[in-house]
Amino acid sequence: MPVSALNIMLVEDELADMHLIRFALNNGELPVSLHHACDGLDAVQYLEQHPVALPDLILLDLNMPRMDGKEFLKTVKHHPRWSQIPVVVLTTSDAERDVLDVYRLGAAGYVTKPSDMTVFVDAMHHLKHYWMQTVRLPGRVLSA
Repeated sequence: MPVSALNIMLVEDELADMHLIRFALNNGELPVSLHHACDGLDAVQYLEQHPVALPDLILLDLNMPRMDGKEFLKTVKHHPRWSQIPVVVLTTSDAERDVLDVYRLGAAGYVTKPSDMTVFVDAMHHLKHYWMQTVRLPGRVLSA
């Protein structure tokens, strides 16, 4: 049975990080469909304009202009249709306050971006495998 692509929204303002994440997620045998939003406001607008094609997973940076990650997370988790979408924070911040805040706001995970590119790509592969092969998401069947 063919595996349907995991529909991921990446909310990231740094283009270099966006390209590295896209590269890491698109490598390998598990298919991914990736939509990029440059900040929280852009991501909210996308969700409002595409109510039928909601992402399976949101990868979220914290420090962004216009609407930061925490404000976006609050907005998503208080919306009746979006609240079930798992949000994994993917950030350079290793601050305990940020970790506590995002879990209190409903994040499904917190990943500190490794500075080593090989370790970063490996972390993205593990993240993709976890969300595609280990856990069951609403409306999706686990891949074999």
